[in-house]
Amino acid sequence: MKKKIISLFAAAFLLSAAVQAQKAASPNGKLTVEKAGNGYVVKHEGRQVLELPSVGVATSKRGGDVTFQKMTKEGKVKADYQMLSGKQLHCTNEGNAYVFHYQYADGSPLRLAMRLYNDGVAFRYELSGLYDEKMKEELTAYRIAEGTRRWMMRWTDSYEGFFPLTTSGEGRNRHWGYPALIEPADGLFALISEANIERCQSASSLKNEGNAEVYKVFADVNEVPLYGDWHTPWRVLMVGSLADVVESTLITDVSEPCKLEDASWIEPGVVSWVYWAYNHGSNDFNIIKKYVDLAVELKLPYVLIDAEWDQFKDGKTVEDAIKYAKDCGVKPMIWYNSSVGWINGAPTPKFRLNKLEDREREFAWCDSLGVVGVKIDFFSGDNQMNMDYYIELMECAARHHLMVNFHGATVPRGWQRTYPNMLSTEGVYGAEWYNNVPTFTDKAAAHNATLPFTRNVIGPMDYTPCAFSDSQHPHITSHAHELALTALFESGLQHLADRPESFLAQPQEVKDYLSELPSVWDETKLMGGYPGEYVAMARRSGSTWYVAVINGADEPRNVALDWSRVKTKAKTGTVFADSGNKENPWSIVKGAALPEKVDLQPRGGFVMVLSEK
Repeated sequence: MKKKIISLFAAAFLLSAAVQAQKAASPNGKLTVEKAGNGYVVKHEGRQVLELPSVGVATSKRGGDVTFQKMTKEGKVKADYQMLSGKQLHCTNEGNAYVFHYQYADGSPLRLAMRLYNDGVAFRYELSGLYDEKMKEELTAYRIAEGTRRWMMRWTDSYEGFFPLTTSGEGRNRHWGYPALIEPADGLFALISEANIERCQSASSLKNEGNAEVYKVFADVNEVPLYGDWHTPWRVLMVGSLADVVESTLITDVSEPCKLEDASWIEPGVVSWVYWAYNHGSNDFNIIKKYVDLAVELKLPYVLIDAEWDQFKDGKTVEDAIKYAKDCGVKPMIWYNSSVGWINGAPTPKFRLNKLEDREREFAWCDSLGVVGVKIDFFSGDNQMNMDYYIELMECAARHHLMVNFHGATVPRGWQRTYPNMLSTEGVYGAEWYNNVPTFTDKAAAHNATLPFTRNVIGPMDYTPCAFSDSQHPHITSHAHELALTALFESGLQHLADRPESFLAQPQEVKDYLSELPSVWDETKLMGGYPGEYVAMARRSGSTWYVAVINGADEPRNVALDWSRVKTKAKTGTVFADSGNKENPWSIVKGAALPEKVDLQPRGGFVMVLSEK
């Protein structure tokens, strides 16, 4: 009997040890991933964050059925690198690395490599011994229970949509884009995305077609035959408080280091931009001249010559516009159609970048004229062909010292670290939509107060902020709200939307603010907020902090500011707020003390600039 008890105890001990061996943890122990059935459960301080009911990858020769073998701990992974733009210039992170070993029916191995950081989880699948195989399906799924608060965007190839608050996966749409924000428990958040797309990989999105609660990772079309070793991109979960999520650099932490031998020529900055006020203005020398003159007046480094510059009027050419900008000390950028998405009826120039020899010639021509950047528009989705095309464009542009801004494009997935000449990408429902439909007018304020917790977390966002006048459809956000967006939204190339006469009619303090506006941030801190309701963000450039606060609601709001998150010796600063008076909308105070609370107008805003100088 005694031997039986000992044997049972030993068996229980071994079972407990086996369970423990299948549990991974972050360096601080707060974040864990536990084996559960055929999948895993992610927990934060004991609270369930997310369940992964299934994992795996199927190829054209290997089915999805795999058998779990064991888990091994691979040691620590460290990230310590400098960015040229982004929410933080010096990025550091440390995680524990694990591998969950599986075996296919034919005996070939599948490695589920997983890294647990204090602010999230990253995992990918690693295959070996491939021979003329194609990706068929990824089996990763996330279970998001009905009733869970979530902010998710309906997938489109341009990633332009709202992130409405919902608590259900039911509904007509069952295809979702990254990132997806969920609140599985009060005050606990997780942002789902992916990182480090490389050649021979497609990007992915989420589909919950079969079960409203089960969101499968849908890897887009990839027809490339695979040989030898291959892996998927990293699947990324940023986990913790809203501040943990917003401030996380996990997307770039797991992405490949910079591939450029020399990046000294890359200079982020603010751009004078024509399209918001003049949809077809970039073929008119006199209109471009106005925006160059605006850049001179506001001391902006760049001007963008947008679509249709190959159809200049009145005997002028784009070379004339480029020369005028350069003679005025403003660096020009120009627009191209990628010619893989919207082609028929789309703006020109087209078909200049699709072939290697064509884009080499085109980018060499840009470089010879003194063009310093290109905006490339209208891509056609997340498939492998598009992903390889993006990479080829960034590499070719770098060879000719051209900075890149992708539009009508997928969201950033870490390329801003690997190819730092990619300073911005659209992938957002931004201010240009005031040109297109009336929908944006009523929804913009809440949308603006959602983006810092969703889209902008994962990388630069060319929203094209700040308009005090109206485009085709009016905006009802306040002047201070619009100004706050310039510091609230991160983009290595920050395109200012409004028309020149509107900017130049503002008080001198506002013009000075725009002249001094950074587009690179040493540090980012969330001071408060909740998606769709309000956000208070502090960003540091050198020894100067910019505190931007916006109200996403149609009612006034009183917002408390957590100054403990801002390390500054400055005791006063310049405040830009709303007066509530339509005739004189600004309330500008120099030498203002740091406020504990801020009163916001409906859809209003607040900006405070604190300098230790």
